[in-house]
Order: sequence, then C-alpha cells, then structure tokens
Amino acid sequence: MGSQEVLGQAARLASSGLLLQVLFRLITFVLNAFILRFLSKEIVGIVNVRLTLLYSTTIFLAREAFRRACLSGGAQRDWGQTFNLLWLTVPLGVFWSLLLGWVWLQLLEVPDPNVVPYYGAGVALFGLSAVVELLGEPFWVLAQAHMFVKLKVLAESMSVILRSVLTAFLVLWLPHWGLFIFSVAQLFYTTILVLCYVIYLIKVLHSPESTKQLTLPVSKITQLLPSIPRSRAFVNWKEAKLTWSFFKQSFLKQILTEGERYVMTFLNVLNFGDQGVYDIVNNLGSLVARLIFQPIEESFYIFFAKVLERGKDATRQKPEDVAVAAAVLESLLKLALLTGLTITVFGFAYSQLALDIYGGAMLSSGSGPVLLRSYCVYVLLLAVNGVTECFTFAAMSKEEVDRYNLTMLALSSSFLVLSYLLTSWCGSVGFILANCFNMGIRVAQSLYFIQHYFQRSPHRPLAGLHLSPVLLGVFALSGGITSVSEAFLCCEQGWPARLAHIAVGTVCLGVTLGTAFFTESKLIHFLRTQLGRSRLSDKMR
Repeated sequence: MGSQEVLGQAARLASSGLLLQVLFRLITFVLNAFILRFLSKEIVGIVNVRLTLLYSTTIFLAREAFRRACLSGGAQRDWGQTFNLLWLTVPLGVFWSLLLGWVWLQLLEVPDPNVVPYYGAGVALFGLSAVVELLGEPFWVLAQAHMFVKLKVLAESMSVILRSVLTAFLVLWLPHWGLFIFSVAQLFYTTILVLCYVIYLIKVLHSPESTKQLTLPVSKITQLLPSIPRSRAFVNWKEAKLTWSFFKQSFLKQILTEGERYVMTFLNVLNFGDQGVYDIVNNLGSLVARLIFQPIEESFYIFFAKVLERGKDATRQKPEDVAVAAAVLESLLKLALLTGLTITVFGFAYSQLALDIYGGAMLSSGSGPVLLRSYCVYVLLLAVNGVTECFTFAAMSKEEVDRYNLTMLALSSSFLVLSYLLTSWCGSVGFILANCFNMGIRVAQSLYFIQHYFQRSPHRPLAGLHLSPVLLGVFALSGGITSVSEAFLCCEQGWPARLAHIAVGTVCLGVTLGTAFFTESKLIHFLRTQLGRSRLSDKMR
C-alpha cells in the first residue's frame, strides 16, 4: 500500500471521526447537562474523579502499551501471534482491577454512605467494566490496523449515548440508588462497546460481497481467539519487547494524563464537591480535544507508523514517503496551532457563559470561569502536543522510546510535586498550571526529536508552527473586542445581552477564519485535497 493511499485512508478515518463525533458529542452534551441538574457536587466528584480514575488506570495499564506495539507492525506479520499478545491484556486487567480495587476500598478515604451510597459496589462494577472492555481488544486492534472507517466512532459514540440515556432514566426514577446508577451504566457502556466490534466483524466475515473481507488476515471470527501454535512462538517476541518499552512509558504517561486526579484522590487537597466542579470544567474544556485532536492523533499515528520505518531518520527512508510524511506533519501542526489558538482567544470571553448554560450557577459562580479560562490555554499546548507526539511515537526506535521514558519519569515526579504546591497556593487552578508546565516540556521534547529527525533532509515540517503576522493581529483584535463585549453584555444582563455577546463573537470568529483562509493557503489546499479524497473513497466503497 503506497503512502498516498495510506494518507487517504487516515484522512478519511479522521474526517469521518470528526463529523460523527461532533454529532454524537452534541447529543451526549445535552444529556449530561440534563443529568447534572439532578446531582450533588459530591456524587459528581466521586464518579468523575475517584471511580473513573480506577477504571481509566486499569484500562491504561493493561492495554495502552499493547495497542501501540501491535499497531506499529507492518502488514506482513503473523496475526495469530499478535492476537495472542493482545489477549494477555485480559489477565493483566483482572490483576490491576483487583489490586487497585483493594487500594480504593482499604487505603483511600471512603465517602459518607448517607451522602454517597453504594461506594463499594461502585468500585467493584467499575473494575469489572474495565475487564469487560479488554475482551474487545483484539477486535479493536484489527479494525484500527485496517482502518475500518466510522466503526470506532460509531461504536464509542453509540455506547456513550446509551450510557447517558440509561443514567438519565435511572437518575429520574431511582435516585436513591446513588453510585449504583453510574456503576450499572458504566458496565452497560463497556458491554455495548465490545459487542459493537464483535458483531461488526462477524457481519463483515460472513458477507461474501464485502470488500473489507478481502483485506482481513482472518476468515472466521474464531481465528481472533487465543491459540497455541505448534511450529512457532506463542507471541512475536519483537512485539512483546516493544510492548514492555511502551508499558514503562505508558505508566508514566498515565501519571501525566491523570495526574491531577491522583493528587486529588491520594493527597485530599480538595473535598469531593470541589473535585466535582473541577472535573466538570475539565471535561467541558477538553471537549474539543476529544472531538478534534484525539481522532486526528489516532488516525495519523497509524499513517506515520505505516509510512515510516521505525528507528530510521529521514535520510534512510524512501524519499517519497518522507516527503509525504513531512508535508502531512507540517499541515497538521498548522491545523493544531490554529485550532488551539482560536479556542484560547475566544474561550477567555465565553467561559462564564458556557458554564452558565451547561450547569447553571453551580458552575458559573465561584472558581468555574477561572478554571475554564486557564484550561483554554492548556488546550493550545494540548493541540500541538497531540500532533508532535503522534509523529514522535510512530518514528522512534525502541531505544529512543526507552530514553524518552527517563524524561517522562522526571516529568511525572515534577508534575506531582508542582500540582501539590500550586494547588496549595491557588486552589484547583494549580492543577491546570501544572499541566501547562508539563505539557510545554513534552512539546519541547517532541519538537527537538522532529527537528533532529529531518535535520539532514530538505524538509522542514516545523514551519507549520509559523503563522502570518496579519492573522496574529486579527487574533489579538478579536480577543480584545470579545473581552470588552463580555464586560458589558455578559452574564447578568439577561438573554438579549447574552445573544448580543454571542453575535459579537460570531462576527469576530468569522473574520478570523476568513483571514486564515486567505493567509494559510497551503493548509487550505491540504484540507481540500484530503477531504476530496475522503469523499471519493466513500463514493467508491
């Protein structure tokens, strides 16, 4: 498969993911805003911080390294060995869920059962849901490796929406169930998610006219189950060693990703109510990251991993592949920078309004608006980091991954210390400031790798981080106008003034996007080309 074809598939996967996720996230956004009005801050804190941390830690430690290692291989591989390796995530998940469940029940502060009932059942069911989700890992990797367009987005979005619907129903009809509501909904979510992948692949394998069937390395669903080969090793040891390298890195990355939740959970720097408000704002602030940056990062990580040979710099790769990879990386950096800068500039003036619409006075008063404004700055760093690490992790050799782990170890330690100190000094905003510091270091690390990778080639993809002075001036002007608008029109003047404030922002955003259209012609050409390929591929399917 040529680099241009792989690029077309990655672009199609990302664009389809974006459109579908926007639709489904909007539905989930409305459902969650409805549910939020029936909950206390304490229950939100326990579910969104304490129990979700148990689930995400179990999932991350059990599967993240396996995913990255198994998606890094080429088409010529023994898929039976890969599936065997992936099934090891299940016993790992059982181990981590039992160990972490014991910690959550015996070592951490247990909430008052009169305020938050069924905490023990919540811990057990959230741990079980993690193990259930791991049962679908071989199916997920097979689908991702062969770029099954829309399957991932449809499966995850459908599962999230059904979970929200079930939660809303239980909150309305059985509010006395407490944490049991969210625990049952979480188990339901992971079950539906796994079934979506299994049912879809069964349908593809039993459909003779399906063109996807021809691309799969299996002919029946039972070939995805673990098997003991007679003439070869149980697993591919090269993949297993790479998995171990990624595991050491994933352990550290998890601390960076969920660091504030670990500090809140183990050091008790915030009460459960404050944890709930912080997490709601954090989720709202990261909505764009999940909608836009995550699909792009996942899709183009696969593209870079397939086009480039791991561990070799640009001078030792095929020239045409390097040229395509450099052009794509430059355009992705430009897109990430523009998106992040837009969110930062306009987010400052519209944070309080967004929180008031989403959760009412519980969020828009107090520290909520300051938290969301701080998060808008963090989103800018998050956008750039997603693209740079997507390329870096796809191009690094095993030895480079191991060296990078040392940096991650230092970052993990500094993050925990910095978050504790900053939180003690300035409250929950300290978590976001600590995240900004660490994300900035990670961006610098990845930029250094990319600069060194292309140093002896004619390509300079980091030019994607340079914006037109005219566009930067428009961004500054828009930020000033919307800030003045917020001071006079939002948010105590009633809905007519709010609508006027929104209208001012809409005009400024339109002018900014129009300026970007005329000044960043290279990026516009890239987007038009990839969207055109995506539509053509969809018509041919």
